[in-house]
Amino acid sequence: MKRGKKYLEAAKNVERAVQYETADAISLVKKNAVAKFDETIEAHIRTGCDGRHAEQQIRGAVVLPHGTGKSVRVLVFAKGAKADEATAAGAEFVGGEELIPKIQNEGWFDFDVVVATPDMMGVVGRLGRVLGPKGLMPNPKAGTVTMDVTKAVQDIKAGKIEYRLDKTNIIHVPIGKASFTEEQLADNFQTLMDAIIKAKPSALKGQYLKSITLAPTMGPGVKVSSAKYV
Repeated sequence: MKRGKKYLEAAKNVERAVQYETADAISLVKKNAVAKFDETIEAHIRTGCDGRHAEQQIRGAVVLPHGTGKSVRVLVFAKGAKADEATAAGAEFVGGEELIPKIQNEGWFDFDVVVATPDMMGVVGRLGRVLGPKGLMPNPKAGTVTMDVTKAVQDIKAGKIEYRLDKTNIIHVPIGKASFTEEQLADNFQTLMDAIIKAKPSALKGQYLKSITLAPTMGPGVKVSSAKYV
């Protein structure tokens, strides 16, 4: 893959073989975010889990203390009083059955997170094929299938992020923006790591966290020492 000049310059600041202490890694990642826009800082956590086994799956959600720096558009599937509640809580889109053809046939995806009340999951289930691959399917573990739509919407707006294993057993999540202070990024990262350590599957034998890397959208990754998290 051909890299741009800015990326190659930034890469010179990073020693590939070194696992940096968290504070040093965050400082380096911020310094290497030199794009013309406010880059997202992401954590990439390689685990020793085997997601093909249900008991080694990891999926959950955590509210980052300083948010993600991104405004999130929420779609809520609810009816009656719960629909009114979702609107009052600040959800951008609220509806039911009538949204199915819009998403299925018109390819409407102007939302970032989907929340549903349990009684609407029969309706939402019909969208599994389109929402599933995009990681948008509501899930009780992530707190997106709930009767408490007010809390769900408010948490998401406050910076709640979902973490889950991808096909290669890596977790990819944003921990903030390059414009955040080092302290804000460190707080968010610590909160995320606490949640992931708590989520360690009891069925897992062997090493849980294989590597942790922080990277800006357009810049090189910086390895973080996982010693304190093991």
